[in-house]
Amino acid sequence: MSDLLTRFQSLSIAKSAVSLSRDQSALATQWESIIKSNQLQQNLDQINLFLRDNAFLCATAQPTATDVIVFEPLFPLMKQLVSSTKDILQIYNSYRHILRWSDFLQTLLSVPAADQLSLNYDLQLTHEIVEKKKKPHAVDNTAKKPAAAAAAESKGKKEAATSGQPRGKPDEETLKKLREEAKAKKAAKKAANAAAQAEKEKKEAEMPPVSSIDFRVGFIQKAIKHPDADSLYVSTIDVGDEEGPRTVCSGLVKHFSLEEMQERYVVVVCNLKPVNMRGIKSTAMVLCGSTEDKVEFVEPPKGSHAGDKVFFEGFGKEEPMKQLNPKKKIWERLQPQFSTNDQLEVTFKKEDGTLLKLTNNEGQSFKVASIVNANVR
Repeated sequence: MSDLLTRFQSLSIAKSAVSLSRDQSALATQWESIIKSNQLQQNLDQINLFLRDNAFLCATAQPTATDVIVFEPLFPLMKQLVSSTKDILQIYNSYRHILRWSDFLQTLLSVPAADQLSLNYDLQLTHEIVEKKKKPHAVDNTAKKPAAAAAAESKGKKEAATSGQPRGKPDEETLKKLREEAKAKKAAKKAANAAAQAEKEKKEAEMPPVSSIDFRVGFIQKAIKHPDADSLYVSTIDVGDEEGPRTVCSGLVKHFSLEEMQERYVVVVCNLKPVNMRGIKSTAMVLCGSTEDKVEFVEPPKGSHAGDKVFFEGFGKEEPMKQLNPKKKIWERLQPQFSTNDQLEVTFKKEDGTLLKLTNNEGQSFKVASIVNANVR
């Protein structure tokens, strides 16, 4: 890895960059392949033209690693052109967008002053003309027809006029064939649509994998009562995220005292879509077992740590979805199969009736305090 790229990746602007789209990734591959194939000088005009309409090479709002990768070999080339060319105005006119981009990057990457590209901002550049493609003129094909072809066409028209057959209208047999073809195409299209719809309904009917849900051990650092909702607690819960603890709203005021909500380990569902609860965004959900009149936390085993992965038996290697799609109702379809057995362990009931225990990488089970056959959610 080059020194410039290492320097860029240490900047906050690189750490906060969003992931590239498919089109942006294709641009990154295109520019980096030019560097690898030593075709940089031959593509200067293309790079300048692209930077005319985009601030950076991946069409992003801020620089990416691709900009640095291209900048490193392009920078000395531009320094050479600016310093060695007599007609400096021509260089500025031809590569004005590359020069603007280079000046930004050399400042961003803290290139030493002695090595920087020195630019003259007092030069009066000529107005940049953006050429538009001209539409081709319509060609009169009839004027270019050979005399023999024109005569044959004229003869054909006369024969059609004297044959008794209306000009331009096919005979009945041809019409029948055309109707049958159209009918067959319509039927095939209808059948294809029906098959696609059936496949879609089949996929929707299939039970999504329980590994889709992101269960983790969480540690409640602090809980307070919601300022605008008497039934809600607002908890600060560490679930192992690099960006820090999450804010979670829970309707547990009737079931736990405020003291019971402090500094304790719980199980948290981390990939539900965040929701606003009376003005506070809740970004996760605490997992509990319940009956009509009793609620208990799902308790992590001793020795658990915030952020530990929690999963049902047999699904420890799968990665959960980043966020459950509310429209597909994945949580709503899986949650009714969560319960507790006579050992108070949280289980998931598969379609064939098999019960899988909620566990961790150590093979330990997760339990409630006293409720058998609890509704776990």
